[in-house]
Amino acid sequence: MSEEVKTFDEVVESILNNDSRYSREAYVFVQLALDFYREKIGKDETLTHITGPELLSGVRGLAYEQYGPLARTVLNHWGLKRGEDVGEVVYNLIEYKLMSQSENDLKEDFHGVMFFDDSMDQDYKW
Repeated sequence: MSEEVKTFDEVVESILNNDSRYSREAYVFVQLALDFYREKIGKDETLTHITGPELLSGVRGLAYEQYGPLARTVLNHWGLKRGEDVGEVVYNLIEYKLMSQSENDLKEDFHGVMFFDDSMDQDYKW
């Protein structure tokens, strides 16, 4: 018997039923940030692995691009306050097979790398 194929939204709904720390928008945004980072550096998604710190750079860059000086507020509203939160979202997506991980990837790769706090407001280029 074949396994039922679920959409991204259906899988995120399953994640949210088990872990409600982060909003649906956080999951969508992390996926978009992965694509944003790949596009920004011109890497083909089938050939290149993105590290935790690289993905965090994509999260921050996309947040600035989409939300400007409100980036921190928006990310915090979704439950993303620091790199560790993005790591939790990523590892939920990995667990549900919406992202993959290499043998060298660790959840700890996201620890202490970035905070979505007042420093974001100061770093924003007006």
